[in-house]
Amino acid sequence: MSRIGKLPIPVPNTVKVTLAPGHVKVEGPKGQLERTLPGDITVKQSDGELVFTRPSDDFQHRALHGLVRSLVANMVEGVDKGFTKNLELVGVGYRVAKQGDELVLNLGYSHPIRFKPPKGVTIDVQDPTKFSVSGISIEDVGQVAADIRGLRPPEPYKGKGVKYAGEKIRRKPGKAGKGAKTTA
Repeated sequence: MSRIGKLPIPVPNTVKVTLAPGHVKVEGPKGQLERTLPGDITVKQSDGELVFTRPSDDFQHRALHGLVRSLVANMVEGVDKGFTKNLELVGVGYRVAKQGDELVLNLGYSHPIRFKPPKGVTIDVQDPTKFSVSGISIEDVGQVAADIRGLRPPEPYKGKGVKYAGEKIRRKPGKAGKGAKTTA
């Protein structure tokens, strides 16, 4: 049995879950999410918990069991608390500002980059080098954060670029041989 798939999901009192064959809808204080699920995995709600069962120990059913449980657990947590990714800018002159609903990034290019987040995702700027991406869908938040990071990924020599908060950048040494040669 799947170690992840067999764990029940506790449903908070503020969250309402509507189940239909192959479909789940989750509503909470932050919003609502819907998802179509594989028909093989059955979802049952009892005693304020969601329980997932699979029809057999077939490879495909075992693979989907934990996946479906994780997807629905992220939906429940998203509509209840939401998700946030924190990012930082490292580099001289690198800064971020918010103009209206757009994010304006100065990342060392000849022009500022304007980034408009998709619906359901908000970006908050704490100071010129720190900002956060938040929303109810963990997939959308992660994708937007990855898209922004991809505009100028951290480079390994000086560590300049857009990085996740707490991310460790593997650093490389620069040229070691410069100035080492002497003429005799």
